[in-house]
Amino acid sequence: MDLPVLPPLQPMLAKSVSGIPDPAAHGGLVFEPKWDGFRCLVFKDGDEVELTSRNTKPLTRYFPEIVAAAREQLPERCVLDGELFVAVGDRLEFEVLQERIHPAASRVQLLSEQTPAGFVAFDLLALGADSWLDRPFRERRAGLEEALAHLVGGGGPCHLTRTTTDPVEAERWFGAFEGAGLDGVVAKPQDAPYSPNGRTMLKIKHERTADVVVAGYREHKTSTPERPLLGSLLLGLYDDGRLQHVGVSASFTEKRRAELLEELQPLVCPVEEHPWGEWSDWAIANPDRVPGTQSRWSAGKDLSFTPLRPERVLEVKYDHMEGRRFRHTAHFKRWRPDRDPASCTYDQLEEPVGYDLAEVLDGVRRGGIGLA
Repeated sequence: MDLPVLPPLQPMLAKSVSGIPDPAAHGGLVFEPKWDGFRCLVFKDGDEVELTSRNTKPLTRYFPEIVAAAREQLPERCVLDGELFVAVGDRLEFEVLQERIHPAASRVQLLSEQTPAGFVAFDLLALGADSWLDRPFRERRAGLEEALAHLVGGGGPCHLTRTTTDPVEAERWFGAFEGAGLDGVVAKPQDAPYSPNGRTMLKIKHERTADVVVAGYREHKTSTPERPLLGSLLLGLYDDGRLQHVGVSASFTEKRRAELLEELQPLVCPVEEHPWGEWSDWAIANPDRVPGTQSRWSAGKDLSFTPLRPERVLEVKYDHMEGRRFRHTAHFKRWRPDRDPASCTYDQLEEPVGYDLAEVLDGVRRGGIGLA
C-alpha cells in the first residue's frame, strides 16, 4: 500500500459540550449527525483496502462487504474517516454491529450477508498522491463532496454524511435523528486541520436521568483484602415485577470506592435470596448480559458479583438505551431515599420518537459547506 497517509493512524476526537455551540464563538462550525457505530478509517490503494478502528486495530476481516464496497464505490486512492454501522429496519442497532467482531470467519461471512454493515464518510484525509491532513475542514469537506458525489442517493453501502452550518437545523437534528438510533450531533471548526488523536471537534450527546435499583456490586481490579474497593454498581429496573439488569455505574474516585463498599455491606445477601440468584447456575453466554455470566466480550474476566438486597434507589445520568440496557456506563448522581425500589420501572424512561434512517442517509444534497 502506497498512500500519503498510512496506518497506524488515530482519528481526530471530540470533547463533550452541553448544548449546540454558537458558531461565531468558534470561528464558524459545521454540524453533522453523530453516528452510533464503530469509528473507522478506510485506507484504499487500488484493490488494497484496510479498515482500522479508533485505537488503530484492524477491522478489515470483520467487514468483507465494506471492503468490497470500498473497491467498487470509493476513489482509486484515498483515506477516509467515517463510521461503520448496521441498520435493522429504519434505525441503527449497535448490538447487532458488535456481533461482527467474531473469531470465526464463517460466522462473520454469514452476518455480513444477513445484517450487512454500511460505512458513512465524514472526512477526507488523503486523495490520490496528496495528504489533506493540514487543510482546513471547509476544504476537506468540499473535496469529500466532490470525490463522493456519485454516492448521494445511491443507497449505499457507502454513504456521505449530512452537514449544516445552521445551529437551528443542528438543534432539530439533535432531537429528530435520535429516533433513527443516532447519538447526537458533532460540531467541527471550519478552519481546523485534521489533528490525529486531538480533541478538536465538539460533541453534543443526549443526557437523561433515571432512578434505578442498586442490586449488586463488583470489586475494583485494584481491590485488596487490606484496602477493599468497589469497582462498579450493578443496576436494575423492574419489568412486570421482575428485576432486570439494566447496566452499571463505575466512575468513582478511590476514596469514594472505599466509602461506597463500606456503605453497602449491610445490604449484602446470599445469592439464593437475590432476584438474580437463578442466573448463577446457567448459561455462560446470554443475550441479556446478566451479571455473573460470560460472553465473548468478557472471556477470561471475573464477572462474579456481590448480591445486594434491592432496597436502595440511585439516580443516574445516562445518554440513551440500547435495547433494554443503558448504552454506556451510567453516571452516579445521588441516592434517592424517597423512592420505593418497586417504583423503578422501565416506564420512566423516555422513548425517542421514531425516525427513518433512510431520511438521514438519503437526505444528503450537494451544495458546499452549507449542505443540509
